[in-house]
Parts: sequence; structure tokens; C-alpha cells
Amino acid sequence: MITSDCLTENLKLTIMKKLIRLIPIGVLILIFSACNSNTESSTETKEVAANSSGQEAVQDDESQKDVVKIAVGSKDHTTLVAALKQAEYVDDLSNAGPFTVFAPTNDAFNKLPAGTVDGLMKDDKKADLQNILEYHVAVGVYKTENMHDGQKINMANLGDITLSVKDGKVMVNGVANIVASLPAANGIIHVVDAVLLPPAKN
Repeated sequence: MITSDCLTENLKLTIMKKLIRLIPIGVLILIFSACNSNTESSTETKEVAANSSGQEAVQDDESQKDVVKIAVGSKDHTTLVAALKQAEYVDDLSNAGPFTVFAPTNDAFNKLPAGTVDGLMKDDKKADLQNILEYHVAVGVYKTENMHDGQKINMANLGDITLSVKDGKVMVNGVANIVASLPAANGIIHVVDAVLLPPAKN
């Protein structure tokens, strides 16, 4: 004979089993809702920053940095960053690209004749500075492992650079060695130990 106590116990067990099955679903729903809310909030914050000050103003510590942010974070490229700002090219190189940037170090700029850098940083020399900087940027991604001896690359100022490859080392125009390569969110940076001077335009 089934007593009322047995029925009550069976009913309790049935309810408990159903609740246990529902708990994981509830937890998943809560986690998904929280993640979705955080993602939307993060996306909105980045969009507001981008709309107010351009792509370079977007604060994003998780994603890979673009070529400008990498240069800004390097103590060896302060002269290059200053030149990019003077030439008003920071926004351009913060865009999607992809770009290959040959980035001269501070020491590379110091090898130029005395007064050259200071002269190029004057407002009336902006066009000359832009021409030199454009000669360090190519559209597309050129990795050192794909470079070959005698290869020519057309740069942003429409001039060509010539690569020479020997024993796995790459030299540009016979004057600048690629000493390091850094992948970026919008391309690649090749650190070079000399400034590339564009040939005179005809």
C-alpha cells in the first residue's frame, strides 16, 4: 500500500530532478546575456572613439596594434613618429591597409647630414617630408621570407625600391638593412638602419 508520505517523497524527487535539469540552462542563459551585454558595450565604446577622433584613437589593448601604434610604442622610432605627425600621416597609416612600412630608427635619421631632419620638419618643407615618408611605405604585405634578390617594390610616392638578398639578409637600395620585422594589425613593419632617400623625380 502506497502511503501519502511516499507520494509526497516521489513528488519531491520528481520536482528536484526537473529543477536540476533546468539549472544548467539557466546558468548558460545568464552567461550568454552577460557576455553579449559586455560585447555590445565594448563595441559601442570603440565606435564612439573612432567617430570622434579617427581610427588611431580607438582604445583596444587586446587586439594586435596597427603600424602607427607599434611605432609610437617604440623608443627607437620617436623621430619617425614625429615626422609622421608633422606630415599628417598618422591617420592614413592607422587605416586598414594593408601596408608594408620600412621604419628607420632614430640612429638611422641621425646618419643624415646635420640639420636635415630639422629642416624637413618645417612647415614649408612638408611636401618634401611627405615624399620621403611615402618612399618608406608600400601597399600590400611584403614579408622577408618572400623577398628575393633584385626584387623591386613600388612605393606610395610611385618610386621603386630595390631589394638585395644574401645569406637570408635583406638590404634595401644597397644602403638599409632590415634588422627586424614586426607584424601589425594592418600590415608589417620592417625596421631599417638607414633612411631611404627617393630618387629625384624627372
